[in-house]
Amino acid sequence: MSAVRIGALLPEHAEQVLAIYQAGIDEGNATFETQAPEWAAFDKAKLPAHRFVALDDAGAVLGWVAATAVSDRCAYAGVVEHSVYVHPDARGRGVAGRLLAALVASTEAAGIWTIQSGIFPENTASLALHERAGFRIIGTRERIGRHHGAWRDVVLLERRSPVVM
Repeated sequence: MSAVRIGALLPEHAEQVLAIYQAGIDEGNATFETQAPEWAAFDKAKLPAHRFVALDDAGAVLGWVAATAVSDRCAYAGVVEHSVYVHPDARGRGVAGRLLAALVASTEAAGIWTIQSGIFPENTASLALHERAGFRIIGTRERIGRHHGAWRDVVLLERRSPVVM
């Protein structure tokens, strides 16, 4: 297994990041989205200080993590929602755990006290990953949205920082 380096998610990673996103979308249990956005929309939506890529020795993107603000209200200034995606060929190598660790470190350094996510209950690997990373299940939003013609539930998870209070 080659070394994995975590770095900032930059515009030069756009094509690979969006391809990994589309691969997750195509699998059907990652998001309600049906198509990865154009880079400009993706870039605008993600917080610059809280987005990372995992790179192999050759500089290929193995996965990415990014956060968005949940609200522009000041009461929620310390709350973000995140997504983490790993290339299918890089799964099972600890990539997602390393990406989540980078996100936790950056958000805590910025005074963010909560990272949240919504995950389809069928995505058991992602649920297990998040629990290992210190996230807890808050509850399930039943039949919250339709995806390819079927109602889907979403499990809500959060990680409350033990150092940002």
